[in-house]
Amino acid sequence: MRRNPRTVLLMKILISADMEGATGVTWPADVLPGTPQWERCRTMFTSDVNAAALGFLDGGADEVLINEAHWTMRNLLLEQLDERVEMLTGRHKALSMVEGVQHGDVDGIAFIGYHAGAGMEGVLAHTYLANQITGVWVNDVRASEGLLNAHVVAEYGVPVVLVTGDDHACDDALGYAPEARKVAVKDHVSRYAAVCRTPARTAADIRAAAKDAMTLAGRHAPVQAGPFTVEVEFDAEHLAMASTVVPGVARIAERRIAYTHETMYEGIRTFKAVTTIASAAVEEQYG
Repeated sequence: MRRNPRTVLLMKILISADMEGATGVTWPADVLPGTPQWERCRTMFTSDVNAAALGFLDGGADEVLINEAHWTMRNLLLEQLDERVEMLTGRHKALSMVEGVQHGDVDGIAFIGYHAGAGMEGVLAHTYLANQITGVWVNDVRASEGLLNAHVVAEYGVPVVLVTGDDHACDDALGYAPEARKVAVKDHVSRYAAVCRTPARTAADIRAAAKDAMTLAGRHAPVQAGPFTVEVEFDAEHLAMASTVVPGVARIAERRIAYTHETMYEGIRTFKAVTTIASAAVEEQYG
């Protein structure tokens, strides 16, 4: 933890905020920047994030930093957030969805609005790319963005203390953050349908869970669990071929690539490079 000039311990929480797992979100237009539905859902997304921030402050956090993690990373409504929080907004960050965890002053992280991974059951389930990736595995374990990011933050000694999303996202979190508090804001029916709770209800539930989650906050010894072998399966063979331009990435099957790194810091940065290359190789009509 950081110490101020009076040597008083400060507690800082980082919120990684994604949108697919937010209250009321069920289909692509809800999260696609520029659509009327996205404009509507931004308010509910902001409500979830603000509720988490308020709960952490209720529980004794001194600082809350929100890192926008969805698409353009410019979705949250700053003017609707509590005045005590700060927000990191915009793209191109060293650790992407968990940017800020690497500075040694974060005591806990929350995954707000998270979702199940590619190839899994869940509302708007995917891993980084909306459709082109059909599965990701880390050391033979099927991986969501939550699992990938949990490995990253563990290397900095930061615990995952809260996860919100649909019921499948919460079930997924049992595998990578079993002690973290979980709040299901909706129940999966299909990839594009869910039974949703109202923003008033989810805000109250998230705030209460975040307050309780402060009991889990506190940095611990960094976890060095590597090496990590990451495999990525695409829906088209040319995306696997294109991805091999990234150093260390090898094609291991027609539509699958793999790479190995000693740390997940390196692993997530290579994953980001792979997804960027693959995204650029997608054609509008044929994928």
